Amino acid sequence: MKTGGQLIVEALKANGVQRISCVPGESYLAVLDALYESGIEVLVCRQEGGAAMMADSWGRLTGEPGICMVTRGPGATNASAGLHIARQDSIPMILFVGQVARDMREREAFQEVEYRRAFTEFAKWVGEIDDARRIPEFVTRAFAVATSGRPGPVVLTLPEDMLIDEVEAPEARPYTRVESHPGPSQIAELGRLLADAKRPLFVLGGTRWSEQAVAEFTAFADRFKLPVGCSFRRQMLFDHLHPSYAGDVGIGINPALAREVKEADLLILLGSRMSEMPSSSYSLIDIPYPSQKLVHVFPEPEELGRIYRPDLAICAAPAEFVRALADLDAPAAPAWAERTAAMHEAYLKWSTPPMTGPGAVQMGPIMNWIEENVAKDAIFTNGAGNYATWLHRFHRFRRYNTQSAPTSGSMGYGLPAAVAAKQLFPDREVVCFAGDGCFMMHGQEFITAVRYHLPIITVLVNNGIYGTIRMHQEREYPGRVSGTDLVNPDFVAYAKAFGGYGELVEKTEEFGPAYVRARASGKPSIIEVRLDPEAITPARTLTQIRAGA
Repeated sequence: MKTGGQLIVEALKANGVQRISCVPGESYLAVLDALYESGIEVLVCRQEGGAAMMADSWGRLTGEPGICMVTRGPGATNASAGLHIARQDSIPMILFVGQVARDMREREAFQEVEYRRAFTEFAKWVGEIDDARRIPEFVTRAFAVATSGRPGPVVLTLPEDMLIDEVEAPEARPYTRVESHPGPSQIAELGRLLADAKRPLFVLGGTRWSEQAVAEFTAFADRFKLPVGCSFRRQMLFDHLHPSYAGDVGIGINPALAREVKEADLLILLGSRMSEMPSSSYSLIDIPYPSQKLVHVFPEPEELGRIYRPDLAICAAPAEFVRALADLDAPAAPAWAERTAAMHEAYLKWSTPPMTGPGAVQMGPIMNWIEENVAKDAIFTNGAGNYATWLHRFHRFRRYNTQSAPTSGSMGYGLPAAVAAKQLFPDREVVCFAGDGCFMMHGQEFITAVRYHLPIITVLVNNGIYGTIRMHQEREYPGRVSGTDLVNPDFVAYAKAFGGYGELVEKTEEFGPAYVRARASGKPSIIEVRLDPEAITPARTLTQIRAGA
């Protein structure tokens, strides 16, 4: 006989779980007790949103569901921010939520929420385990749902009295991964479309990739000399210095690349949904009938044809599709080879940062320093804000699994994602980019990095405003500033108060030495970069935006 709490932990171990993030709560004490000698590493966080974002980052970097546990009511609703990220980003994740006792349901008991109604929009499946004997069944199903088709989050709620029931239950076994493969006729048709094309373009995105799949696709692009772009915040899927790389198809797309997408005669979306951000507000591809011939490869059949009607729809996971590409013969002299080279040159020019700008700190030289001094396998994380433009546009990602960033544009994501990444890959450098507004959303998780001795480096770009909102505000309502100014703490003192390392950068030349000292400290670090608010984008100042220039 085992308790429900013990059965939950046994099912997690059977499915290979090595770590969870949580904020503890009395509603799932029996699970916490079962974790005591389980061998599963528990990262205790300071807010449920941060804990859920850590689980998302694990799922993003491993392809296996990240596991998070929170208590009922406010704990669960706090965690919903991480659920929304995982849903929009197609990240496998399982959120376990303590629930009120079964005999108290439907009375609006203390912190009671009906999660199947509340979280339907945030999760692929929301289930409640009323009978402890069914725990192996529910947990196995949760893993299968989270990883199959288009991956995403699952929520399982755990009535607290169920967790202390002692029952006989089947021994938990690992879930079976479901793969989707392209058919031979579909690959042959793709070959025919490529043979007829003059202006093809691949756009990579989504999840269910692997290091091997990325290497195999790179070899395919090499053979065919095809131009390749990466979807918004999926830039680590292709080496930016490879001669086939054309740039990122995301916010602030290179206008030259946007024209190439529109003028392509064959567009292949591989793993990408091409939603609002990568499609430039649905302006790059006509809906529902694209002007380009469209091949859409995606592991969820319901997504194929939902927005864009493809000429060829292939229901397949990226890794399985890429493996099948080896069967295609490359043309001896691809008609598009010169175009591919020109697109790569345009990317190199676009991704070269400006060396000047308003104020005493210029981000361009700082980005160049990072490119020259940070390892190619370093993992970069970020949340949302104009500061992220410097990372997305000017950092040249070279390797797979070096990026953890939310396509949903969720502020506050970078710091908890960095904590999770460093816990997962302790031997790799992890750099969190954050704005002052973004950092304060989940800045309390800096103490989590300190507690678990995770020496992440946070580059905190402080311009004293909610930069993205101010940029739009000055464009739409020039000179009428409302709600976008910030008052900030002393971030260096903040880092030190938490037991970390902190430095302030007020001149460009101070950044490199500050970074070296932060790295040498061996502690979680904050490098506060004081940026003039006029430097709102790499190309335009706030004054120019206000004036409509």
